[in-house]
Formats: sequence, structure tokens, C-alpha cells
Amino acid sequence: MRFVLLGLAGAGKGTQAQLLAHRLGVPCVTSGDLFRSHQGLGTDLGLLAKSYMERGELVPDQVTISMVLERLGEEDCRDGFILDGFPRNLEQAVALEQALGEESVEWALYIEVEEDELANRLSGRVSCRQCGMPYQRDALPSDPATRCPSCGGELYQRLDDQPEVVRQRLQVQRPGLTQLLEHYTDHGKLVKINGEQSVGDVENEMLEALARYTAIS
Repeated sequence: MRFVLLGLAGAGKGTQAQLLAHRLGVPCVTSGDLFRSHQGLGTDLGLLAKSYMERGELVPDQVTISMVLERLGEEDCRDGFILDGFPRNLEQAVALEQALGEESVEWALYIEVEEDELANRLSGRVSCRQCGMPYQRDALPSDPATRCPSCGGELYQRLDDQPEVVRQRLQVQRPGLTQLLEHYTDHGKLVKINGEQSVGDVENEMLEALARYTAIS
């Protein structure tokens, strides 16, 4: 069970990746978590990744590819994984296939959301410093909310979620996403999901789609 979640920033990939991983019993491998781990350790790669992310730019491919492939080589990924935030462009997708084989990804689930909706979501998003879970500020139980409902960590707005950076992020991501949609369509692996629904409805649509294409029930 090897799946990729595709979509622009704010589409809900992180939330749905966690839900799907829990349901299927496979690890969720998130490029953002890998970046934060390296940043927390103060590695050269982590500091380099941070400098790009704070400007609303993408981390260079070779840095991201090395981090992800190292993670996929660990024991818990042997029987499957869900990738969130990787690949972001055709070069990364090809590198994944070269490392793991043509069948490295069974399905690419594309969570489709209009750009104006994404901009609104991102500008109102806060994240947990401890577990990395994102939340919509207006959906949290208290105002202002300062602690993560899941782990109690501090909530903050990432620099790349601030309004002046959001539109740039979306424009930077669009060309790579277009390449991936064409690539996985050509390989017969693309599954489109309506991301402009509630979290539960998006999850249900994803599970129904996988049930149609696989033996998962």
C-alpha cells in the first residue's frame, strides 16, 4: 500500500494523510515533518530548508529527495506508506520511481480545492510547534487558542502561512503540481478528490475511491 497525496498548500493533505495512515495501518511520511526534525536538530540541511520555507519558496529537490528516501528505507515503511508533501514535481516523482521501482506508488490522490479557498484557509491557519498538526483558527474551541487540542503544544502561525507569503507559495507550487497530475494521469494512477467538503466527507470520498480501485474495504 503505497500512496501519494497531491494538492496545493492548504488543501488538507496533512489531515487526510494522518487519517488514512491510521485507517490503513501504514506510516505517514511527511516532508514538512522531516524538515522540522532537521531544523529541531539544527542540522545544515534543516537550516537550509528553513531559509527557503520562510521565503515561501520550495526546498531544493536534492535536499528533499535525500531526506525522503532515507526515511522510506526504514523498517516501518516496508509494507507501505503514505507520502504527504512529496513528490512536489516531476523530478521528485522520477527519483522516487528510480529508487523504488516503477510500482513505487500505487495511487496518487489529488485533493482538489480552488485557489481563493486555499488562500483563505492558509491565512487563518495555525500549527503546533510540538506535533506539527495544522488547525483553522476559527475552528478551535477558544479564542484566542494558544495550545494544541491534540498534544498541548504551543500554537503559532508559520511564516509561510502569513497573508503576504500565501499567494506566492501557491504560484510557486502550481507548475510542479501540474506536472505531477499529467504524470500520474499518463500512468493511470491519478484519483481526484473533492477537497471543498468537510474533513469527514473528504476522508469518506478517499476511502470509497480506494475501495473501488483496490481490495481495501
